[in-house]
Amino acid sequence: MPSLGDLVAPRRMGRDFRWLLASSWTSNIGDGVALAAAPLLIASMTSSPILVAAGAILQFLPWLLFGLHAGAIADRFDRRRLVMFANGARAVVLTGLCAFLVTGTANIWIVLAVAFLYGTAEVFVDTAGSTLLPMLVKPADLGLGNARLQAGYLVANQFAGPPLGAFLFAAGTAWPFLLEIICVALAVVLISRMAKTPVPPRPSTSSGTQERTHPPVHTDIAEGLRWLWRNPPVRMLVLIILVFNVTWAAPWGVLVLYATEHLHMGAVGFGALTTASAIGGLLATACFGWLERHVSFATLMRVVLSLEVLMHLAFALTSTGWVALVIMFVFGAYAFVWGTISTTVRQRLVPAELQGRVASVNMVGVFGGMVIGQALGGVIAEIWGLTGPWWFAFGGAALTLLFVWKPISHIVSATQSNEP
Repeated sequence: MPSLGDLVAPRRMGRDFRWLLASSWTSNIGDGVALAAAPLLIASMTSSPILVAAGAILQFLPWLLFGLHAGAIADRFDRRRLVMFANGARAVVLTGLCAFLVTGTANIWIVLAVAFLYGTAEVFVDTAGSTLLPMLVKPADLGLGNARLQAGYLVANQFAGPPLGAFLFAAGTAWPFLLEIICVALAVVLISRMAKTPVPPRPSTSSGTQERTHPPVHTDIAEGLRWLWRNPPVRMLVLIILVFNVTWAAPWGVLVLYATEHLHMGAVGFGALTTASAIGGLLATACFGWLERHVSFATLMRVVLSLEVLMHLAFALTSTGWVALVIMFVFGAYAFVWGTISTTVRQRLVPAELQGRVASVNMVGVFGGMVIGQALGGVIAEIWGLTGPWWFAFGGAALTLLFVWKPISHIVSATQSNEP
């Protein structure tokens, strides 16, 4: 009978995958703690809605500013060391914050500056980290590997971290950030146990030798964008993710008002919606291996995107809290499946030397879509009410699904022809 360790990370995936998994899960505990503690800290220092909103904006602003540069840098150097260095930078930034909190000299501007620096380092961690899995496991194991990494995110970042962060913040403002420092530092130690990852190959010169010098970063960024634009399957996948993030973010930006004012669920009910989503995601982690073996990726992608359309419609029509909880549970399950499949497909299609740049374009699209969607959602809700963003999301997602229904087959078939 296989051990628990073999079930979580089968031996065929290698020792280095286990170190990567341990590092990712540990880091996610710290991120989950901050997910609750950071907003609480900002709210304890200011009652200004603008400054509170600024704290939320700083979660994705570094992606829009530095995401493409992070991808180019990840394609130039040892990616494992980049993750270690960027995580080390996060630990240093948090140590500075703790020093201000302990001495009582912290203020809102220091906290916002720390949030920006921390978020910037996180961009480099996530970009370089996303390129490691394809270097460690076979293409056939990418789905399982991504599922295990996503499972750690759900358990540590969504379940365990936030309640722990809120509890520690109540005990003392510095405590959650001290724990986060420990988690981030331990993540550095764990990933350092991996074997050194090779530096991505540079293009060959006309004489057949590899170039040793690096062109300007913007040249590498442009090369990645050109490759993506000339690769229809990857281009279509990135566009799907961008558009569906716009439609998804429109109602999500006003979800707290929808839950408390339209559904009359209160603050506890709003929190329960997030919990229901995470539970659905955990169920999907247990089923993903079976789904991957028995259902094609093309079918799964169509089913998931169809459920997204139906979810928006269901939220637009319901006014009952328990129905919303059921919908959110289903959302968590299929959203996990989509995240795992879309990442796996992209990793199978993109050459090793371009993984960082293409991943960064994808993430810029994710956060760019969220910015656009949240802005649209706020305006729509102001004019047409709290169900308006759900109707917008339903219509936009349905039209997009009709447009991409056939190209999904081309995306998946490209991954099959790309496998050795």
